[in-house]
Amino acid sequence: MDQPTGKIGQDNPDRTLLEKLISKVRASPGEYRTVAAMAASAGVGLGRLEELFRLHAHRSPGTFLDQARVAHACKRLLNHFGPTLQAGESCGFSSPATFQACFHRLTGMTPGRYQALGREGASFTVDLPEGYRQDDVLAYHGRDPQSLSERVEGATLFKALRVEDTDALLELAFRPGAVKVRVRPAEKADPVFMGKVHHRVVRMLGLGTDPAPFEGSMAVDPAFRALVEARRGLRIPLTADVWESLVWAILGQQVNLAFAYTLRRRLTDLSGGAVSGGLKAHPTAGAVAALDPADLAPLQFSRSKADYLVEAARAVAAGELPVEALPAGAATTAEARLSARRGIGPWTTHYVMMRGCGFGDCVPLGDAGLTAALQRHYGLDHRPDAKETARLMAPFAPHRSLATFHFWASLKGVPA
Repeated sequence: MDQPTGKIGQDNPDRTLLEKLISKVRASPGEYRTVAAMAASAGVGLGRLEELFRLHAHRSPGTFLDQARVAHACKRLLNHFGPTLQAGESCGFSSPATFQACFHRLTGMTPGRYQALGREGASFTVDLPEGYRQDDVLAYHGRDPQSLSERVEGATLFKALRVEDTDALLELAFRPGAVKVRVRPAEKADPVFMGKVHHRVVRMLGLGTDPAPFEGSMAVDPAFRALVEARRGLRIPLTADVWESLVWAILGQQVNLAFAYTLRRRLTDLSGGAVSGGLKAHPTAGAVAALDPADLAPLQFSRSKADYLVEAARAVAAGELPVEALPAGAATTAEARLSARRGIGPWTTHYVMMRGCGFGDCVPLGDAGLTAALQRHYGLDHRPDAKETARLMAPFAPHRSLATFHFWASLKGVPA
């Protein structure tokens, strides 16, 4: 059964065309003042460009262009590129007001506050959008109360993770409309380090998900209104990095959530880096690559799960599977690279694309939680198989990732 993006061969002219355009725009967004300029550069019409982005990038050309401009502006601001408004102009924004609004929406900070990262201590504040569902995000990150790499205490999330070559502890204190972020060790807080911390925080908060287009299109259809109405503003919090989502997906193959949590704790205890507060950073690909699969047998890893995990880690560590670069390209490229690896099947691939890469139109076919939610939502007398799941999810395109998350949340549990 084909996944929503279809079977992806290594030689796909449309994908190649789009990847070349994506690369050019990311390198020099200031040269593309409009979506029409992107279409002209690619040698296609606006309608065709929209189609290519929908099928291969899971986003609109305009959304991509905004993201590329802000990412480029972030790099310039951290390098102290003069006045902040010059950074916006150089990245192609039409006016200072447009730059300020777009930058704040995607980063939770003003350009001036972002430029001060690492120059004013080891803390910063991220503004949250109106209607932000902080309890959902805290519940997701605290879904394993015994986790060694994150802990939730009231409205504060503690997260241990590796940033560059340092195992750091992040403290995210939620308050109305904002999150105060503190980083330890404080002596590492230079602009580049803090920029990478900010990037991880934005991912974990789900700020890359804009629920408005999905909610706007679904609210007019009575069949979907009940699913969406109770959870307006729902966003998809991503893992701190893509590698973490790949580990979680492999650990979660063919086991229940409780046992997957156990395996994750044991792996973290074995190979994670200790930080203050008794937590351990999620193991890096290099740390897992150094293991022999036999090292995981005493931790109750099956032989196949141990093999798949260590093989994936070695591919990531060697640069053969550049997982952290996947979100910057086309979704279909990510799908092709992930699914080409042994032990990474359709469910794992689409889980990583959704929860690690943030692509917007993925369905993890075969997911037990999704099929249970679909059965209940549609009043079925059976669990839908992969073919029926794909059919039931088709009307939610191009927002099937967020629809999947809504279905998971409808079970009143915590999404995986």
